[in-house]
Amino acid sequence: MHKHPSRQVFKTHPLVLAMAVLLPSVAYAESSTESTAQLPTIKIQAESENLKQAYTVEKSSTALPLNLTLKEIPQSVSVVTQQRMQDQGLTTLVEVAENVTGITVNRYETNRGGLYSRGFVVDNYIIDGIPTTYSLPWSSGEIFSSTAIYDHIEVVRGATGLTTGAGNPSAAINMAPKRAASKEPAANIEVSGGSWNNYRVMGDIANSLNDSGSLRGRAVAQYEQGDSFTDLLSKERLTLLLTGEADLTESTLLSAGVSYQEDDPRGPMWGGLPVFFSDGSRTHLSKSATTTQDWTRWNVKYTNWFADLTQKINDDWSVKLSYAHGNREAESKLFYVSGNPDKTTGLGLSGFAGSYKVNVDQDNITLQTDGVFNLFGRDHKAVVGYQYSNQEFEALGRSGTTEAVGSIYDWNASLPEPIWSAWTPSESYTVKQNAIFAATQLSLLDPLKLIIGGRVTDYEKDLGSTASKIKYEHEFIPYAGLIYDINQNYSAYASYTSIFQPQDQRDFNNNYLDPIKGNSTEIGLKSSWFDNRLNGSLALFDIKQDNLAQAVGQIQRPNGTLETYYKAAKGAESKGFELEVSGQVTPNWNVTAGYSQYKATDVNDADINTQLPRKLIQTYTSYQLPGKWSDLSIGGGVNWQSDTYVIASNAPAGANPRIEQGSYALVNLMAKYKINKDFSAQLNVNNVFDKGYYGVFPAYGQITQGAPRNATLTLRYQF
Repeated sequence: MHKHPSRQVFKTHPLVLAMAVLLPSVAYAESSTESTAQLPTIKIQAESENLKQAYTVEKSSTALPLNLTLKEIPQSVSVVTQQRMQDQGLTTLVEVAENVTGITVNRYETNRGGLYSRGFVVDNYIIDGIPTTYSLPWSSGEIFSSTAIYDHIEVVRGATGLTTGAGNPSAAINMAPKRAASKEPAANIEVSGGSWNNYRVMGDIANSLNDSGSLRGRAVAQYEQGDSFTDLLSKERLTLLLTGEADLTESTLLSAGVSYQEDDPRGPMWGGLPVFFSDGSRTHLSKSATTTQDWTRWNVKYTNWFADLTQKINDDWSVKLSYAHGNREAESKLFYVSGNPDKTTGLGLSGFAGSYKVNVDQDNITLQTDGVFNLFGRDHKAVVGYQYSNQEFEALGRSGTTEAVGSIYDWNASLPEPIWSAWTPSESYTVKQNAIFAATQLSLLDPLKLIIGGRVTDYEKDLGSTASKIKYEHEFIPYAGLIYDINQNYSAYASYTSIFQPQDQRDFNNNYLDPIKGNSTEIGLKSSWFDNRLNGSLALFDIKQDNLAQAVGQIQRPNGTLETYYKAAKGAESKGFELEVSGQVTPNWNVTAGYSQYKATDVNDADINTQLPRKLIQTYTSYQLPGKWSDLSIGGGVNWQSDTYVIASNAPAGANPRIEQGSYALVNLMAKYKINKDFSAQLNVNNVFDKGYYGVFPAYGQITQGAPRNATLTLRYQF
């Protein structure tokens, strides 16, 4: 099989020109000091110096908008810091997710997939505290987006309705963008090359833009290209970030910026490889096998404008107004193959060509005030706010006839691009949400704190006619949590919240399923050592819900779209536990280790979402050697998952429809050498023992292959 012979050259984007102008000024603007500084790990407030190279942060606002320490939050929270992303070579959101405790990645195609936690799909994505929505049926590879523009990524497992509104009780993923907080010149320049001709160059430069440091800028640019272990598949990706901060007064901070990402994969697979031969026996195709054509592509562009104004009222209270506008455009030409080939000849497959345009515009406005108040001689925290979001979605589709696909053993990847039909509407809607929220942390006793809050949401999904509106008013989502400080290092907690989640999935008759309703409870222990540099947690959770969507099969709609249809599962329940330790054991030793286990069943006690592993281990550690070996750091980790299975809906007669995958472990290693104080070289090797595994096997009997052993060498210049 051959790789794609040519690449598209990105057209010049306005942000590229802006970057060319800003980069020199950011790099060389006059500073009030001659000293240099490492790019800091920055949140809304800068982290302390001793956490810049750690695997943890001091505070988080993803679960609760109260800016609490991890030990004060009555839910499971994981943080993937900039240092950890560098050590593990995590350059995409999906790579981050598969290394987070309790998170499963379902790669159902080469360029699409879903994230899952506690047995349910993750649909709560947040950019800098502002919720955004990815539609899984119409996803265009959003979870494969670059992490170059993010400082760190927080993951809160369980329900997060207080901050995100409607959503599944799985997890919320908050991507915190890099901020322009540095008043001194700071830069991080990386060049890397790896397996399958993958190359990447990234520049991250920050500095003050005036003598006083009241005006600051930051620019990030990354370009990458490469092939894949899958035949025909190649990628080209551009990522840009321009952001600035201005101290308008001593108590007023204005932050604003724009990010742009363009992903242009060639030769992506739509669907996967067949699991069964026509006689019912299992296929065993090579890791490089594909079912796509050389004219296929899936171009995605995502632009996000953002701004926030923070006003300190006094030492205890502040008001923040935030606005974000996101636009996502995707255009694809795809080729889907179905059927079960003959074991001897490889013939018997049929192909279908589909082409789609997807456009999503989303506006978000948040206004909140938070602070500390004194009551009965004790200090308490409170927040109250309003949030508005409006998302406009439109998808167009077209189809084209194709020739017979030929044998799976001698794949014909040069079928002519079909003559496409005219564009026709596939789906369009507008979703509006208005919500008010409030929460408070009450200090009842020195060791005992109570968190209570709630969110009232109005939800409306307009499908283009009054008769087809999905509308819910004044949906109340309560939140309650109790935290007891056992001693300086340990605390116990319990939390409760309800669930409200309108669903996009449709049944066989093309009707939307009723919203998910239920409740989520969690109890656990939190720990913190070494001045919050090392954090631990143990959580036991129980989630009960009705109307959970379960995939049944596939159906071709009247407009030609091939879709999965669903049924609502009554009385679904997920319960289990999670254990995690993450942070700095010593200044030279970082570690993260997590174990999760759960059971998810329907009202008849039958397992649901069985393609997801019930047990996960995700570990990684890095260590800077002492003494004369201090220029060398080594690291490594193991990701293990338990066995999984699925019942294939299209298994041929005589075949065992149960597709199983045994438990497996992937071992990853890292070595980094500091050539001088600013320059280093790093080697990452993933899947060291070249373990074969499936990316996913959907219910309709197709699989994707997991990546074999691969390596990346990175040269990093950082000051």
